[in-house]
Amino acid sequence: MTINYYTATTFINPKISYGFFTRKDGFSFNNYTSLNCSYSSGDQYIAVKKNIEQAQRKLHLEIKNLKLINQIHSNKVIIINEKNFKKKFEADGMITQDKNISIAVLTADCCPIFLFDEEASFISCLHAGWKGCYINIVENALKKIKHIQPSTKKINAIIGPCLNKINFEVNNDLKEKFIKKVSSYENFFVAKKQNNKFLFDMQGLIKFQLLKNDITNTESIELDTYSNKELFFSHRRSTHDNKIPTGRMINIIGFNK
Repeated sequence: MTINYYTATTFINPKISYGFFTRKDGFSFNNYTSLNCSYSSGDQYIAVKKNIEQAQRKLHLEIKNLKLINQIHSNKVIIINEKNFKKKFEADGMITQDKNISIAVLTADCCPIFLFDEEASFISCLHAGWKGCYINIVENALKKIKHIQPSTKKINAIIGPCLNKINFEVNNDLKEKFIKKVSSYENFFVAKKQNNKFLFDMQGLIKFQLLKNDITNTESIELDTYSNKELFFSHRRSTHDNKIPTGRMINIIGFNK
């Protein structure tokens, strides 16, 4: 079976399966080639359905109930269980303890984040772009998680592929917005001399936010979605390419048992 997803090298837990998927090995065509997992992208519904099912099979999670949410670039994190599984949510993060449920976020430059503990008492997935970083979805998720797992030393965090700082160009207004909130956020912006813009280190800031919440067991998969056209969809790249429609990668985590 073709491996078309990434995992961390540090944290291996036999009770959990997860993967940060690429755009490869799916059923979609044209601009959505090929593992597009967004129903709202303009792609054919049946192709997206088959793509999501294939990703589930790759992780041996096909018998689990997969939960997706309507992502809105917020810091809202929902605890998912059997009672509210069928409810539609607008949020950017989920936590579950239900062994029959797997959870996922869709990305195309934004950062997917997985959180879980050694005992596999919970799993969480988060979607963070610059807005999610600014309003600190990481901290909001961990506030909820501490009621499940109070020991931060047992929590692992994995940051998936996203828009790398070499291609995350922002203006001075956005930089100042971050610094006004937390002065040390200045460390995650590097000036570009040629155009008075700044490069934003999103992964670096997320690591910093995890550390500020006492999460030291972290690993990043430092692959850039913008420059790796064959591997990843990229919203920013599609914008630069005259707004050519693009798909979304899926990032799934679930319990093995």
